[in-house]
Order: sequence, then structure tokens, then C-alpha cells
Amino acid sequence: MLEPFDFALPEQSIAQHPVQPRDAARLLVVDGPTRHDHLVRDLPRLLRPGDLMVVNDTRVIPAQLTGRRGAARVPVTLNRPLPDGTWHALARNTRRIRAGDRLEFPPALSATVMAPPRDGCLILRFDQQAEAFSAGLRQSGALALPPYIKRPDGPSAQDAEDYQTLFAAREGAVAAPTAGLHFTPDLLAALEARGVQRGTVTLHVGAGTFLPLRQENLTTHRLHPEYGEVSPDLVAQVAATRKAGGRILAIGTTSLRVLEAASQSGTLLPFAGETDLFIQPGHVFHTADLLFTNFHLPRSSLLMLVAAFAGLAAIQAAYAHAIATGYRFYSYGDASLLTRA
Repeated sequence: MLEPFDFALPEQSIAQHPVQPRDAARLLVVDGPTRHDHLVRDLPRLLRPGDLMVVNDTRVIPAQLTGRRGAARVPVTLNRPLPDGTWHALARNTRRIRAGDRLEFPPALSATVMAPPRDGCLILRFDQQAEAFSAGLRQSGALALPPYIKRPDGPSAQDAEDYQTLFAAREGAVAAPTAGLHFTPDLLAALEARGVQRGTVTLHVGAGTFLPLRQENLTTHRLHPEYGEVSPDLVAQVAATRKAGGRILAIGTTSLRVLEAASQSGTLLPFAGETDLFIQPGHVFHTADLLFTNFHLPRSSLLMLVAAFAGLAAIQAAYAHAIATGYRFYSYGDASLLTRA
């Protein structure tokens, strides 16, 4: 049932721009029924020396493209690369698209449609590969900002900076791992001085990550696959932290999902591949003790993940408190620090 994961959010609660500096955002600390209001810059004193913070090092690509097939306009959002070098993409205006058609993405990209459109999705093989593709994407593409961030004239130059984390290193995400957007050089320096360790994982966030769920039967729902990696070095860091009595803090739902995907056997192991892991209440967590995350959309898989992690009643009460006290929601909004139930 989706009803427990639904709530009414005033339009003014949806953040259209981030606060500056980013670590001045509000932080709601939730430990079961206990809640405390802080700022993100308070995070170092909320953690302990020896804790390990796991961040997602994915880098957002300009995935929004406008294709042309003759005179027809075909808006396309790249979703994820496939093992054979093609791209899975979400598209509109595909009624007359056929396998073998050519799409031009001025000024620098072109592609062949590899299969008939299905459920508004295309499989595209770009003529440009490797660095030529990345360079072409920078010329032809734009950020695929979530629809709740209103930009009638398209993403701004400031968005290109605001919608990228300090940890961004590996290109491949369509959407930002938004919890990581709160971190500043000053905050990282304070965490290091506190003795908090840092490790990285990769999860290339796909276009479907923020979509609300439509079907009531959650047991049959499948998430869009996303590519992730957990390195042997990170596995060793987690083991050393546990042995020393430290806690694992996942920065964002994306970091937590890939950690859990890599620990399906009950033990965290190196991982590289696609995951469609759908975490909802009843999931048994094997990795993180704490989760730092933004406030999520109603009826979304991300809200179900945080409810699974912190407890449904605790999340329902926390979100009610956040709405009543003016917290800012979604990608450019405020954050929460959750203790595992």
C-alpha cells in the first residue's frame, strides 16, 4: 500500500534554490521518536572520531537532449549506458519513431535508434564514443533537473555548479546524489579534524530515481536498474571501522542502496554491476548505522527506503515536524540525519 507513504506538501516547501553556503541548510536529527533541529554544519559534533562517512562519487552529465528526426522534435533524457555501448533513454514524441531511424542532436551528437520505442523508452547508439561523446554531450546536452525545480528558460549556469557534489569524479549520473550537495570544503575540513574517515562508492543515479510509484502492489514493482561499484578498498575500510567500534554513515540513499546491493549475502563484498534493489519496510540492513539524506517525495521509493531504515512511524512524525517548522524539501532543500531503527 502507498497510503502510509503519502503526505501533502505545500508548494512553498519545495526548494527552488539551495541556501548559501550549502552547509547552512537545516538538519533534522531523528533517532526513533527523538528529534532535534540543527544545521548541516553541526554534523562534525554529531559524529564520533573513527566513524566512516561513505559518499557517492558519481558525476552528473548533461543528459537532457533535443533530438531531430527530419522536422520532428524528439526530447530525450539519457537514463543509463548499457553493456553493449548503447544508451537507454526516456523520450517523448516517439509515436512515429522506428528501429533504424537516425536522430540528430545539434550541434555535436547523432545516434541510431536500435529498437522500436517501448513505454516511452529508446535504445540509442551514438556515433560518437568515449571522449568524443563526452565532449559532444557538453555541447548538445543540458542538465536534466527534476521537474519540481522550475526553470522555464532551462537550467542556469548557477545550476550547473549547484547540482554537482564536491565528490563528483566519475561521469554517469542523470540526477545528482542530492545529500552530497550539502558538503563544503569547510565542512569536510571540520569532519577530518573531528577524526571522521571518508570512503567512496559509485552509483550512477538514473532518471527514474525520483518518480512517484503508481501501483499499489509494491511486491511487483521494479526500479530502473542503475550501475554501481563498491571497491575492495571500501570493503576493507568498512571492516576496519567496524573492528575499531566506529559507525558507518551513508551519505544519501544512493550510497546506502549500493552498499546494500553489495551485501545481499549478509556480508559486504566488492561489487560492480547494475542493481534494481528496491528497499522498503521489512528490509534487513547489513551496512550503515546512520543515513544523511534530504527530504523525499511522497509515494516515492526513496521515502520507502528511509522509512525502512529509520522506522515508518519515526519518518512520518519527522516529516510532519519538518513541514510544520518550515524545512525545505527535495533536491535543493534541507537534510536529515537518521539512526537505523
